[in-house]
Amino acid sequence: MNRRIATLVAALVPVVVLGVAGTVITVPFAALGPGPTYNTLGDADGRPVVQIDGTDVDPTTGHLNMTTVAVRDQLNIFEAFGFWASGRQGLVPREEVYPPDKTKEEVQEGNQADFEQSEDSAELAALRHLGFPAVLTVGTVAPDGPAAGLLNEGDRLVAIDGVPIDTVTGVRDVVSSKAPGDVIVVTVTEDGVDRDEAVTLGARPDDAEKGYLGVTPAEEPDVPFTVTFNLADVGGPSAGLMFSLAVVDKLSPGELSNGDFVAGTGTIDAEGTVGPIGGIPYKLIAAREAGATTFLVPSQNCDEAKANTPDGLRLVKVETLDGAIDSLQSIGTGGDAPSC
Repeated sequence: MNRRIATLVAALVPVVVLGVAGTVITVPFAALGPGPTYNTLGDADGRPVVQIDGTDVDPTTGHLNMTTVAVRDQLNIFEAFGFWASGRQGLVPREEVYPPDKTKEEVQEGNQADFEQSEDSAELAALRHLGFPAVLTVGTVAPDGPAAGLLNEGDRLVAIDGVPIDTVTGVRDVVSSKAPGDVIVVTVTEDGVDRDEAVTLGARPDDAEKGYLGVTPAEEPDVPFTVTFNLADVGGPSAGLMFSLAVVDKLSPGELSNGDFVAGTGTIDAEGTVGPIGGIPYKLIAAREAGATTFLVPSQNCDEAKANTPDGLRLVKVETLDGAIDSLQSIGTGGDAPSC
């Protein structure tokens, strides 16, 4: 816990001696601690955490566990001090978890949306790694944007100004390289028929000098099977890396975990880039207590992870999905892997 939070907790301690009021008055802190871990190669509530239907799945053993942070709210002074003194939990200002401009329900809905987005990105990243194709579509069209009435949700994006395009970042790069008022020709396919639409770009809301198309492109796997993630009551984007690894493990020969207990965390995008997360000290504790011996750490979390590593847990620094897979394969053959 940082010095600012420790000072605030210490300032609250004298309230205890005033009597039982401390048991009913809540403090403006939330407690963070180790949460449940889930083996993405295993089952949860009787269903595979990562379920793949419509194709052969390679048998897997071992563990590729995603990790979580438990959040406890509405604490009285005794509870807050107990969590702080335990050494396993930390206190943070409640507004860092539940911003004052949002209800608790709105925060939970946002976390769930982030979790669902991480599932989509995890699937795409894994299938890209395995060489499966994807299609680029129009996800949404801003009702008052430049493309309204010209492009439709579900249109397959084929090219811009005659140049083939197949990624979300590709669309954004092309459009943002243009200026407001420029005209681009977007080629789309709808019901198997190609058509060209000339769209006059507007100005991006956050940068008036860059072009704005007014659509949200989306990448979708183009495969003859389905991937379903069956994990309820978990929010946030930090399971992405471990979900991707599970998909790769189930759709390729061999075992990424080498039969060992591997845990980890990290966001992931459709291109396989791994991003940082919060609560790394608590996730390390949760992983080690569950039995993990190797933990995959986003590179940007390495400093914090090194300062909070439980005994017996090997840290492996990860920047991309490809890098994580290379590291696990190297460990399986007795080789080295990047460490924090």
